[in-house]
Amino acid sequence: MQQITGKTKLLGIIGDPVEHSLSPIMHNAAIASLRLDYIYVPFPVKQGDLATILAGFNAFNLVGFSITIPHKQAIIPLLTEISDDADNIGAVNTVWRTASGWKGTNTDAEGFVAPLKAMSRDWSKTTPVILGNGGAARAVIAGLTNLGCQEIHIVGRDPNKLARFYQSWSHSTKITSLLKIHHWDNLSSLIPAADLLVNTTPVGMSPHVDTSPVEESLIQKLKPNAIAYDLIYTPNPTQFLQLAQAQGAIAIDGLEMLVQQGIAALQIWLQQPVPVDVMRDSLKEYLGL
Repeated sequence: MQQITGKTKLLGIIGDPVEHSLSPIMHNAAIASLRLDYIYVPFPVKQGDLATILAGFNAFNLVGFSITIPHKQAIIPLLTEISDDADNIGAVNTVWRTASGWKGTNTDAEGFVAPLKAMSRDWSKTTPVILGNGGAARAVIAGLTNLGCQEIHIVGRDPNKLARFYQSWSHSTKITSLLKIHHWDNLSSLIPAADLLVNTTPVGMSPHVDTSPVEESLIQKLKPNAIAYDLIYTPNPTQFLQLAQAQGAIAIDGLEMLVQQGIAALQIWLQQPVPVDVMRDSLKEYLGL
């Protein structure tokens, strides 16, 4: 068991609620494996208390922290600097101390593309189709833009929300030039052309394990060598991925994105490589996968 002393350096995660977070499991597993004198602690923080908690973090010299709902946007005005990815996504999930103050980034985009980068594909000639137009879709779009995709198709059910979603990218002409917005009814023509089909919706998440955001008859139109990527990690695999695999598609589940975004954050804080397998295996063991 790790010994906590007066020299132990602090990392953490803030959110409300934060009890469900899996971040302490994988980060503390990595820290223990590296035999470093750090500890990663969950901090429940209510809305309106961000400035107070940041002052507290300054007072006891916390090294860095993760951010989950509902603080990913509210933290931005309190930071000295944010990365381009955080600016594009409109949210911060990782913060660290610098000489000039707190700096923030969003590692979700990096976490999303990590398993894709391991594949031998020409991403400039890839046609990605994203299901959903919420916060998770923003990270996917930022990641696919960084990967070099030349067009990104977004599919949603509410025309008004789709229009607002597109307009929310107006600060980045690079991204707006890539985005193609579609109503859900167009899926039947989009899926046959998709090289990468990404589910960013909560449909299929436990306990609703027998549902899929796309009906089986449409998934059957997927190319055999296409990639089906579900940001959900429980159940594992989701119904969506099971149906896609039955068509010969390559399946990627949300656990890998969770692990990879955590790796990116921990490497920022520790300034050294971290044990990927240890982090992944700690979550699999905890989730019983």
